[in-house]
Amino acid sequence: MVPELKYQGSSAEKSLVQKFNQGVCTDVFKPTKEVREGHKKINMMLSKYHPCLNFFCYFLFSRKESNKKQKQRFDLLSNGVTYLSIIFLLMMNIGCNTSTTSNTPAEDSGKVRLITLAPGHFHAALVQKNMYPAIDSVVHVYAPEGNELQAHLKLIDQYNHRTDNPTHWVEKLYTGSDYLDKMLADKAGNVVVLAGNNEQKTDYIKRSVEAGLNVLGDKPMAINSGDFNVLQEAFSAAAKNNVLLYDIMTERSEITNTLQKEFAHIPSVFGELQKGTANDPAVRMESIHYFYKYVSGNVLTRPDWFFDPKQQGDAITDVGTHLLDLIQWECFPDSIIDYTKDIDITNARIWPTALTLSQFAAITKEDKFPDFLKPYITNDTVLQSHANGEINYTIKGIHARVTPRWEYKAAAGGDSHYSLLKGTKVSLEIKQGAAENYKPVLYIWPGNNAKNFADTLNAAVQQLNEKYPGITVQPINKGFKVVIPEKYDVGHEAHFAQVMERYLQYLKDKKLPGWEVPGMLAKYYTATKALDIATGKK
Repeated sequence: MVPELKYQGSSAEKSLVQKFNQGVCTDVFKPTKEVREGHKKINMMLSKYHPCLNFFCYFLFSRKESNKKQKQRFDLLSNGVTYLSIIFLLMMNIGCNTSTTSNTPAEDSGKVRLITLAPGHFHAALVQKNMYPAIDSVVHVYAPEGNELQAHLKLIDQYNHRTDNPTHWVEKLYTGSDYLDKMLADKAGNVVVLAGNNEQKTDYIKRSVEAGLNVLGDKPMAINSGDFNVLQEAFSAAAKNNVLLYDIMTERSEITNTLQKEFAHIPSVFGELQKGTANDPAVRMESIHYFYKYVSGNVLTRPDWFFDPKQQGDAITDVGTHLLDLIQWECFPDSIIDYTKDIDITNARIWPTALTLSQFAAITKEDKFPDFLKPYITNDTVLQSHANGEINYTIKGIHARVTPRWEYKAAAGGDSHYSLLKGTKVSLEIKQGAAENYKPVLYIWPGNNAKNFADTLNAAVQQLNEKYPGITVQPINKGFKVVIPEKYDVGHEAHFAQVMERYLQYLKDKKLPGWEVPGMLAKYYTATKALDIATGKK
């Protein structure tokens, strides 16, 4: 027996449903106008059972056909709609209701479920530029209402609606003033993504891991010595609660950095890392970032607090962490670094980049400087942003130097990176200037060891091709250029997905590599201690 379609509505609409149940549809099939009205009625009626049936109606009645064919289609509906309505109702939690909040813990669902907390930096969105099989499509966002949240949601929406490989994230928002406490109480996911105001970030990290939540945090996770002390407590709490606290280090995914690391650990090519001196360090890392830049094809609007060192951090504690991380990762891979024994800071300094009010307005869309930036403003119109710094230090006895810098806008290209590792046989240098068409290029300089070096280098390259198929070396004046296939040049934004894939594997393994936590502590100690030295707070 066919189950009847139950419906509560107007008497006229109920009459139509009764006719469907009885298989009597003839009076609906009158002139075209009546047919159209019938379509509307049916669409309205079925949608009241469940929104999914809207799609069913659209599929059945959107085609242009003769009234006779429409009658046949309605007859089909009279026999099948009751069955289909039941099927759709049973499927409602699988299909249309994916955007609703589930009370099922993330661990029970078998998927990682993201919580985005106070997304004030575009890196929070770049984590979601791609979909991941291991991550639920519903993301819970807890944040204060405002331009930063809207900018974040706009990027997610852009990714959801792009033509090429669109994402399908569903953002569930909470914007109350108690967003942090609400997030901790709800525990709507199991991984908190943090990328925003750095003044609050370390506390957010600590409270999240204390609540038993994993944290994937954008750099920096600490911007001063006080934050560093809190961060140490956070790592202790994470270990106690068996959750993973990890920072987003995208530069490890840049292929030139990866290959520089690989060559540095082939003794036949590189020899050993030199010790260097304070004036001529064996390791140098430099970067230039630009305030005015494009993200996902659009000019980036930065919040005004981005220029406050108390909220964003100085250059050496912010982007400087990338350079410190690369030195540890490239020169001492898989090694435990104990910051109490292995790090010694020789000196450090900071200096500003001047920004006019018009430049500030172009970046922030604000027509005046906020009051909290007054300590950094000269002549009422020029902001002396804390945008540059340098750290000279030793790590495990090796002299190293990091120099992060910021400028207003690139004349050509974009953010750039420079790196030099000096070995006893060759130097490995990454340059990204006009000669390289503003793309990072890895060079190998054998110096006085050039004789018969080509054969040794080619043998090493052949070995590396097992891991990185297609790389070659090209002889140039006084050295070699590493030629890297275009497939490895995925771009900076794609590196966030690569970081996420690594983190997902760590979550699956339920542990980080043994050297990661000591390494994170070492780089944040180095950065924050150097800032104390640079600002006279020894």
